Amino acid sequence: MIHVVLFQPEIAPNTGNIGRMCALTRSRLHLIHPLGYVINDRNLRRAGMDYWRQLDVHEHADWPAFRASPHGPRRLWLFTTKAETSFWDVRFADGDGLVFGNESSGAPAWLHDEIGVARRVTIPHANPTLRSLNLSAAAAVAAYEALRQIGMPRA
Repeated sequence: MIHVVLFQPEIAPNTGNIGRMCALTRSRLHLIHPLGYVINDRNLRRAGMDYWRQLDVHEHADWPAFRASPHGPRRLWLFTTKAETSFWDVRFADGDGLVFGNESSGAPAWLHDEIGVARRVTIPHANPTLRSLNLSAAAAVAAYEALRQIGMPRA
């Protein structure tokens, strides 16, 4: 199983899309509060609310609560534009957590430090004038690469 970890996400439709992807791939979704929205039908319906009841989702009051959770990942990988290593150059393992910062500011410096340089990865792109993928697109690309490596769960 892959864990997708959203650190203080701000945009409900991104979380809805990611939740839908996690439900379809049987990945666990972790939401680290505070969130920039309320989880309800109105905010998530278009993107993923109909999948929400089939989703393995865990909400955590903050980062320390997430780290203390018995339902958390074995290892963490921080996806960031501030990394030298491509996510294509690492070997993911069953139980890994793919961590994503929020839409406006990414992950804070202390989170970069905690996870460490060796576990910071980036999704390469061909146009250096653009910053990065949308959060939901990045989470999908990362999760599917990790699942390709470890094997997609079967129905």
